[in-house]
Amino acid sequence: MPGNSPRRGRRTSNKKGAQVGSGGQRRRALRGKGPTPPAEMRKGHPKQRAAEARARQQAARRAAAGRRGKPASELVVGRNAVVEALRAGVPASALHVQQFVDSDDRVHEAIKLAVERGDVHLAEAPRAELDRITSGLNHQGLVLTVPPYEYAHPDDLTAAAAEAGDDALIVALDGVTDPRNLGAVVRSAAAFGGHGVVVPERRAAGMTAGAWKTSAGTAARTPVARATNLTRALQSYQRAGLMVVGLAADGEADLRELDLLDGPVAIVIGSEGKGLSRLVGETCDVRARIPMPGGAAESLNAGVAAGIALYEAAKRRA
Repeated sequence: MPGNSPRRGRRTSNKKGAQVGSGGQRRRALRGKGPTPPAEMRKGHPKQRAAEARARQQAARRAAAGRRGKPASELVVGRNAVVEALRAGVPASALHVQQFVDSDDRVHEAIKLAVERGDVHLAEAPRAELDRITSGLNHQGLVLTVPPYEYAHPDDLTAAAAEAGDDALIVALDGVTDPRNLGAVVRSAAAFGGHGVVVPERRAAGMTAGAWKTSAGTAARTPVARATNLTRALQSYQRAGLMVVGLAADGEADLRELDLLDGPVAIVIGSEGKGLSRLVGETCDVRARIPMPGGAAESLNAGVAAGIALYEAAKRRA
C-alpha cells in the first residue's frame, strides 16, 4: 500500500512541505546563480559579440600607435637587392641566410661584405622562417635587416651650421614621395655644402634602403631631419634669420639672379606633379623659378631641381 512503502523520500501523505532533495531550505539545498549578468557578459549574445569586436579594434589601434611611435626595421629581400645594399653601405643589423641554400657569387659576396663590415650579424635560418619574416616574398635565400633611420630635429641643422661658423644652407622637401629623389637630394646637399635636408613626417619619402643607395653613402654624413609640420618648421627657420626660397615654375624671381642665396637660406622643393602646397608656398619669402630655355620639359624632378639650386648657392658663397 502507498502508506507502507519502504522507499526513502516517498510521499506518504498529501501534506506539503520540504522534502529531501527538493531544493528547499535545508543544508543541502540548491543555490541560485544570482542576478542575471548584463547582455555584454552573456556568451553568444549579440551585445557580447559587439563588445568583443570593439575590444579587438581598440587593441589594434593601440598596436598601430605603438608601431608609429617606434618604427619597425626594414627588410631588403633578394640576392641582387641585398648585395647592392651592402655595396652602397646601407646600415644593416643582420643578414639572414637560408640553410642549405644553393650558393652563387651573389651569396658569397653578400656574406663577405657583411663579415668585412663587422657590425652585421650573420644568421642562418630555415626557408620556412625566411618565408615567415618576409610574408612569402621571393627572398632567394637572402634577407637583410635595416634598422630604422634616426632622424635629426630641424633645429639641429641650424645648430650644426652655427657651430661650424657657416651660413645655414638647408633643403626642405614638400610632398616628395619617391625615396630615390630624397636620396638624390641628400647627395646634392653633401656635394654643395648643404647642412641637411628636412622632410615632413607624413605623406613624404623617408630614409629607406632605396634612399640610402641613391645617396651613395652621403646619408651617413648629411643629416635628414623630420618635421611634424613643415610650415611651422619653415617659420621657425625664418625666426632664426633664414630666408625661405621656394622653387616654383611660376616663381616671380629668376634663380640665377637671386642674391638671397649667399646668406642663410632654406630652399624648398615641391613634388614634380603638384609643386609647393598652398601653405608652404605662402610661407616662402620668395618663390624662384629655374629658367629652362629648352622648353621641352615643364618641370624637373626634385633631385635635379635641388642640384641646380644648391649649385647656384654654392657658386655665390664661393
